[in-house]
Amino acid sequence: MAFKRYADAVWQGDLQAGAGTLSTPQSGLFADQAYSFKTRFGEPGEPGSRGTNPEELLAAAHAGCFSMALSAVLGKEGFTPERIQTRAEVSMDPGMDPGPTVTGVKLVVEAAVPGIDAARFQSIAEAAKAGCVISRALSVPVSLDATLAS
Repeated sequence: MAFKRYADAVWQGDLQAGAGTLSTPQSGLFADQAYSFKTRFGEPGEPGSRGTNPEELLAAAHAGCFSMALSAVLGKEGFTPERIQTRAEVSMDPGMDPGPTVTGVKLVVEAAVPGIDAARFQSIAEAAKAGCVISRALSVPVSLDATLAS
């Protein structure tokens, strides 16, 4: 059976001076987490850059999904990982036309898996990348339902 997960975003003001909040009401993980132009396009640690951004959240989703996918494929192949650590590095080019564009994601994974050799691990990791829900989601159609409030 299909299911839905969702998050909410509220933005107020223009692009550069405005600010917004992100919430995950289903899980309650965070509510009203700040984000802004500076958290998205500025350097971490500079004044006004406290908060998250959509690309960071995409990276977190991809790292978590890939780690679970890798564990699943390893399990199907008879291996039990002791530990999987994944970093997803989302690259964005702010100067693209028609606007800022995510240009790629690099998954960097290190895993402790007893009884496996490097070649087999690499093959299984590639299969996990191909099967990862978020990896596949990055190429799906996006629909829109827009309503103008009165």
